[in-house]
This record gives sequence, C-alpha cells and structure tokens, in this order.
Amino acid sequence: MDFNYTGSICSDLALIKNFLDEIITKLNKIIANGDTMFDIKLILNELVINGVFHGNECQDTKCVTLSLVVKDKQIIIEVEDEGQGIDYDFSGYDPLDLKCSGRGLVLVKGLSDELIVNQNRITAIKNIQ
Repeated sequence: MDFNYTGSICSDLALIKNFLDEIITKLNKIIANGDTMFDIKLILNELVINGVFHGNECQDTKCVTLSLVVKDKQIIIEVEDEGQGIDYDFSGYDPLDLKCSGRGLVLVKGLSDELIVNQNRITAIKNIQ
C-alpha cells in the first residue's frame, strides 16, 4: 500500500510526542513488521527532535517539516528545519568522546539503508520487510 504524508510542527518539544504518535498510528496500519516499525519510530524521533533542538534552537516561531513516502517496500523520511544546516562528517564521530550531540545522526545512519544530509534537510531511506 502506498502512503504519503506531509506535515509540520512548531519547535516546541512538548508537542512532538503527539505529533509523532499520530503518524506512527497511521504507519502501523500499513507496516506489519515490529522490528521495522521500531527502527522507523526511532528514526522519526531522532530526526524531528534534532531539527527542533539543533536546527531551530527550540524557537517556537520556527517549524520542522516532515514528509513520508511509503512505496515499493521502502519508506522515505525527509525532515527539514529552518536552521542554517549542517555539514556532518560521520567519520569524525567518536563514541568514546561522550559528547552530548552527534549520536542521533549516527544512530539514524545505522538504522537506515541510505541517509542523505543536505544542509537543513535530512533524508532517511529504509527498506520495509
């Protein structure tokens, strides 16, 4: 079954849970694999929170836009914030540094089949089993 969704949320951390819960409820109806859904939930959570926190610096006048496309046994998740964007170097991340940032994108990269970072827009592609 094909599925398309586009929505946005203002950068208020208190609103994210309900925003994502509504989307996850819809995805649960079309994606049966529990392990895949766990990965998708984690990807969505990390990317939206990163956009709110790091991109928009929790300024509630700025929004994070989320687009989802489920088609041909893939889900394409695109998150865009209103920040200046990043040029993230995954090879520079060292888990032993115990930094407070950087882990989320490394986690999303590990859970995705493809991850594209383009300034303030991040696209995660995951194959659905």
